[in-house]
Amino acid sequence: MVDANILIESNDLVENSTVVMVSTNGEDGYTKIKAMMRLKHDGLKKFWLSTNTSTRMVERLKSDNKTSLYFVDNERFAGLMLTGTIEILQDRATKEMLWSDGCEVYYPLGIDDPDYTVLRFTSKSANYYRHLKNVTFQV
Repeated sequence: MVDANILIESNDLVENSTVVMVSTNGEDGYTKIKAMMRLKHDGLKKFWLSTNTSTRMVERLKSDNKTSLYFVDNERFAGLMLTGTIEILQDRATKEMLWSDGCEVYYPLGIDDPDYTVLRFTSKSANYYRHLKNVTFQV
């Protein structure tokens, strides 16, 4: 069982992060990392992100959906890596859940823009680093 303080600190780190690093596995064998906005999440278990359907990231996820999310706190020198899988979602209800004013900058055709995709990440495990130690736990 993971220490309650680790869970609290991990959740705080996610809550205070506006950007998350998302890794995917490249077809060339190298990891690809992309900074994305942290939009919506359910604790440490589920995360929703949006991106353009036409991105290389979406193409990579179609063949290999194993990914990691990484959150960092530069001031406290803390980091949280979540490992799991991403689903590519196109349903309108999920798109509506994430849509907000300003999204039309990225998706000019609005919520039904075919280039608007939602990604749902589901965590399996976590690794939290702080206080000069790593703690790995199941999510």
